[in-house]
Amino acid sequence: MNDVIVAWQPFLLDYLPIIIFFGIALAMGLAFLVLAWAIAPSHPDSEKVSAYECGFNAFDDARLKFDVRFYLVAILFIIFDLEVAFLFPWAVSLGSLGLFGFWSMMVFLGILTIGFIYEWKKGALEWE
Repeated sequence: MNDVIVAWQPFLLDYLPIIIFFGIALAMGLAFLVLAWAIAPSHPDSEKVSAYECGFNAFDDARLKFDVRFYLVAILFIIFDLEVAFLFPWAVSLGSLGLFGFWSMMVFLGILTIGFIYEWKKGALEWE
């Protein structure tokens, strides 16, 4: 039994920093929760515990369908957010990519621009 522990000791020592990290994270998380519970004032009143949703009380069922425009705006946000996420590494490595990398990104941006113009012309971004 002792030989097994000795054989695993170098392997376990490699994971010691991770175990220490998790231990510190757990201790800090618990400390913050306990401190917030102990220090924070708790004086609930009717205004503080009331439902807040866009400045007025909810009056319909929460499972109703949303207008499709909310989804379109969310999809547009994701598309352009991903575009920016692709632009950063592309800009950093542009020197090594050469003209092929440049024109590949221009085609990518062109396709996104055409899609955006199409949605704009169809009136998908109009709120009235």
